[in-house]
Amino acid sequence: MKFHPDFWAVIVGGSSGFGLATAQKLAAHGMNLCIVHRDRRSIMTRITPEFERLSQTGVRVLTFNLDGLSSEGRTRVLDALAGAMGDTGRVRMLLHAVAFGNLKLLAPFDPKGHSRKARQKIAENAEISEKIIDQSILQAFNAGCDALYPLVDPPQYNTHSFLDKDDFAHTLQAMGANIVEWVQDIFHRGLFAEDSRVLSLTSEGNAIAWRGYAAVAAAKAVLESVSRAMALEFAPFGIRVNVIQAGVTETAALSAIPGNRQIRANAALRNPMGRLTRPEDVANVIYLLCRDEAAWINGALIRVDGGESIA
Repeated sequence: MKFHPDFWAVIVGGSSGFGLATAQKLAAHGMNLCIVHRDRRSIMTRITPEFERLSQTGVRVLTFNLDGLSSEGRTRVLDALAGAMGDTGRVRMLLHAVAFGNLKLLAPFDPKGHSRKARQKIAENAEISEKIIDQSILQAFNAGCDALYPLVDPPQYNTHSFLDKDDFAHTLQAMGANIVEWVQDIFHRGLFAEDSRVLSLTSEGNAIAWRGYAAVAAAKAVLESVSRAMALEFAPFGIRVNVIQAGVTETAALSAIPGNRQIRANAALRNPMGRLTRPEDVANVIYLLCRDEAAWINGALIRVDGGESIA
């Protein structure tokens, strides 16, 4: 299905991961794109070709490398978007895919624990040096033996700096409340389509604890709460608001989380589908939610994880 040629998608955080995969999927179906991202010049050599390929699909593509969390950046984007859309263009979908959170610990953590005791026992029973056991398990784990993750030492955390109120405030604003500012600004400018969609991304960290994830988990809770509120208050204006809970996915955001290798291993082992979620899995669902037939889905948290969260 091709989208109406006047439809646009605004993707905040669209240069990699879920945002870029969504841009690729929607462009393939005729959706014009306004992509907001913030990346260093050193990695633009990787990103620019991706954006060029999007343009080659025949859709219009606007890209902005700026601070999409600031009022100034948002104004600059929406001024340019309004000019590009003209009198007939409208925003069919806003995706907030910002990954900007603080990953400090709340309290000191001693990495010594049951994993070392288990390796000591294995070495004792096998009459092999503990060093050889340590090296063998680590090598096998790094080579993809996910089942060994309980025997590997936890990651080394920064135990000299802990989450403070500024860390929480910045993370809550960036990943939790900023989406409201985007929705309100687009709405007050009259840029939304009569039937439009607002989507964002949460994770299983909204309900379980990952060490070092406290501020991001709090931001996800804020995101889900304000999304429910927007689903209620913007519904009379044709705006549907939903949150997607993606399974553990190989993205730059995941790689920044301490212990991400163990998180990936655990998820892969318990996922009924036998693999991790991929960005394109999530992009496919976002595409479906942008279709006319999804107009009655509003205020929902939609799990896109192959059943990972129930296993």
